Amino acid sequence: MNELRIGLGVDAHAFEEGLRLVLGGVPIDFPSGLAGHSDGDVIAHALTDAVLGAAGLGDIGSLFPADDQRWHGADSLHLLRDAYARVREAGYALVNADCVLIGEEPRIAPYREEMRHRLANALGVEPTRVNVRATTTDRLGFTGRLEGLAAEAVALLMVA
Repeated sequence: MNELRIGLGVDAHAFEEGLRLVLGGVPIDFPSGLAGHSDGDVIAHALTDAVLGAAGLGDIGSLFPADDQRWHGADSLHLLRDAYARVREAGYALVNADCVLIGEEPRIAPYREEMRHRLANALGVEPTRVNVRATTTDRLGFTGRLEGLAAEAVALLMVA
């Protein structure tokens, strides 16, 4: 039997006017984007932490520190791709990943399939291995007050 490893990733960013909103690697037409050192893509960040955590390879902040200007404004799909390459080098392969966006707005239904494809492409896997969904908090907390967005992701890895 192959060894299985599970990782959980969580990320949150505040909305900031004048920034482009990117979720799951997809630009979204929305009045504000997410503040962050890179492009603020909470879905890609949570997934990056999930695959790194499952492999025992630290987290996104240890690989791509916010005080390193190389990562300022970086495309989070590139960060995910680089992190997953390290996971593969450590001898693991993705079984599947499940990502959840937490927030009242924007609605992601029109973008969900493109997000799945872009995240899967960054990981070099079939889109059926990556799920993207969303939930609200019924107007509770910072996401409910439309101050920002959060995301969680779970990744299941197996020894390659």
